[in-house]
Amino acid sequence: MSEPIRFDTKIAVLLRDDLATWQRLNVTAFLVSGVAGAEPELLGEEYSDADGTRYLPMFRQPVLVFAGDRGTLTSAHARALARGLRISIFTQELFGTGNDRDNRAAVRAVLREKLDLVGLALHGPRNVVDKVLKGTSLHR
Repeated sequence: MSEPIRFDTKIAVLLRDDLATWQRLNVTAFLVSGVAGAEPELLGEEYSDADGTRYLPMFRQPVLVFAGDRGTLTSAHARALARGLRISIFTQELFGTGNDRDNRAAVRAVLREKLDLVGLALHGPRNVVDKVLKGTSLHR
């Protein structure tokens, strides 16, 4: 068996801890698409099975999912921005929209300090991401 790979960076999702299960899954899917879109080098090679059927590539490193309350999410958001990290966000209002144009308009209509965040995703150096996520716990 080969040695485990240790990554210098971390991909993380932080979800508000009061979301319904379907919301957690939906928000996570949307948030990680932002990371993949902004940093395509995080994607590995295509997959294929023994029959030669090709499958889409996925992240080449784990995605860790954390949970926290509203205040924890707001603090993590501020810490990420203060450290210059690009993040994807999902706000409460996005549960009521049905397309990318309306999603962007819903976020654009609210000042940063007033965003009703339900999730965020980020990628960065491991120690920086750990500092941003201070006070959170792995999602269960």
